[in-house]
Parts: sequence; C-alpha cells; structure tokens
Amino acid sequence: MRSRKRLVLAGVVMAGGPVVVAAASNAALWVLSSGHRSDVAGAPAVPVVIVPGAKVAADGTPMAYLRGRLDAAVALVTAGKAAGILLSGDAGGTSGDEIAAMTKYLTGHGIDPAIVRSDEQGLSTRATCERARSEYGVERAIIVSQYQHLPRAVAWCRAAGIEADGVVAGCECRRSTLVRNTVREWLAAPKAVVAMLLG
Repeated sequence: MRSRKRLVLAGVVMAGGPVVVAAASNAALWVLSSGHRSDVAGAPAVPVVIVPGAKVAADGTPMAYLRGRLDAAVALVTAGKAAGILLSGDAGGTSGDEIAAMTKYLTGHGIDPAIVRSDEQGLSTRATCERARSEYGVERAIIVSQYQHLPRAVAWCRAAGIEADGVVAGCECRRSTLVRNTVREWLAAPKAVVAMLLG
C-alpha cells in the first residue's frame, strides 16, 4: 500500500513539474514585458509597427488573429503613433502567403504601400524580432499581437536589441481558437525563456 502511495505521489510530482515550469516561464515573460504593453491610445509614437504573421484562410484573406493584428497596425498609423509598418511572416508556407494577405488587407484599409516593408523570413516570433533588428535596422518599435502572445513578443524584441513596446490586438475569435492559442503560448514560454537566458 505504501509503495503504491509513493508511486501515485511521484506521478503527481512528475505531472505537476511541467505545469510549474510553464507557469513560471509565463510569469517571467509578463515581468519582462511589464510596463511595455498597452492599447493603441496608450502607445508611444515610434518609427515602425511590427506585425507578426498568422494563419491565412483558403481564399487568401487574413483569419481572425491576423485581422486583429492588422487592424491594430492601421489604428496606430491612423493615430500618428507609427510612421511605417514591417510585416513579418511566411510567404510560402502551409498557412498561405501571409505577406501577400497582409499587404492586400492594409492597402484595402487605406494604408499607403510606400510605408510598408515585408520580411518573408519571419517564420517565428524570435526570427521576426531578430531579423527586424539585424536585417531592417529597427531600433524602436511597437509589436502588435493578441494578449496571450504579446508578452513573449515584446520580450523577444527587447532581447533582440529593439526598444519595443507592445499593443494588444483584438480578435473576433471562437472560444476554441482562444483556448488553443492560450495553450500554445503556455507551451512556448519555457523554450523562449531558456533561449533568452542562453543568449
């Protein structure tokens, strides 16, 4: 009986370990990005707003997550909070041509194509931030994303040497989409924190 209890306890500890690590990692990202997240109205004026890519529908239009990010970018430019836009995403992946979809959406919402630059190799949050600094010379920026992803996005950009703030993007999403993306962020946090610590 005692050995069975020990096995059960060991199982609980082993199962709880990853949860503790994920919770601690997410808390660390929230701390790292603390004071650097806001809505459009509270955002500082910057040279560029970075828009990370996300899933595109089969008809080539941005899906809910990506539309929310693009709408935030449009609002920032319209409010005079950003002078330019850097789109970062996969131009030829399984999710569709994110760059083409984003560009078309922005121009369709009154954004001058002359202020839009595109990075077709921004295949992850880390790559988006590091390439914005190394390939596009971005030193000061706002990055837009949904609240689940924003702490990691801001932390990565600041780790890449960008004086970055984040603006929360909306999402007219189904509950299942919100749950899925929240779980994804919880699972991505430990890897991000370890990578940042290792430099």
